Amino acid sequence: MSQVPIALLMRLRKARSVAVLTGAGISAESGVPTFRDAMTGLWARFRPEDLATREAFRRNPKLVWDWYQWRRGLIEKARPNAGHEALARLEDRFADFTLITQNVDDLHRKAGSRKVLELHGNIRRNKCFEDNGPVDDRAAEGEAPPRCPRCGGRVRPDVVWFGEYLPQAELAAAFEASRRCEVFLCVGTSALVHPAASLPVEALKHDACLVEINPVETPLSPLCEFSLRGPAASMLPGLLAQT
Repeated sequence: MSQVPIALLMRLRKARSVAVLTGAGISAESGVPTFRDAMTGLWARFRPEDLATREAFRRNPKLVWDWYQWRRGLIEKARPNAGHEALARLEDRFADFTLITQNVDDLHRKAGSRKVLELHGNIRRNKCFEDNGPVDDRAAEGEAPPRCPRCGGRVRPDVVWFGEYLPQAELAAAFEASRRCEVFLCVGTSALVHPAASLPVEALKHDACLVEINPVETPLSPLCEFSLRGPAASMLPGLLAQT
């Protein structure tokens, strides 16, 4: 079990409000490839803008749909790891606990987390390209991509594509949680992609204790009060056990 600094344990034991931001690193430990890591084999000849923009979907909806169906197949095989499970159990330790994720794989909910803010959407869900409303799985069948049962528009995955705004309600809730938390955990993210990268800085502005859990240094590291060097699946269970 990894040894957690006593000073960090004391901060956690006294805290009422905790916020967590997770990135691709925690899911990579479950075998989920990042967007660009998945661009291999048949998909290696495409650029990200060929597969994950509104313009790409208008130009070739079947190509984009097939790409996401392939990625869904990869993600369906993945299972939450010990890091996901530790975060789900940490939720029960605090009166106010918010889990903010940049991942679209739904592994946090599969692990048992309840209060999850998905900044980049959820690849397991679908929505209408035209009216932006949700489309359930039963309706998303037939031709590829399927048609919306309400308006006949094409169905797309409910994820944030390049050039799109993040879901505003989730983003606002994430900033609010960052402002009120006493401890902010930044797990498995390079802290480079905005606006999510602004969340730990926002927490710091409001006197939160900033903690990084990552095998390598990131641009956020110099700002952190504590940096736990190691994979989330190793570090988070130790943090849970000692808190």
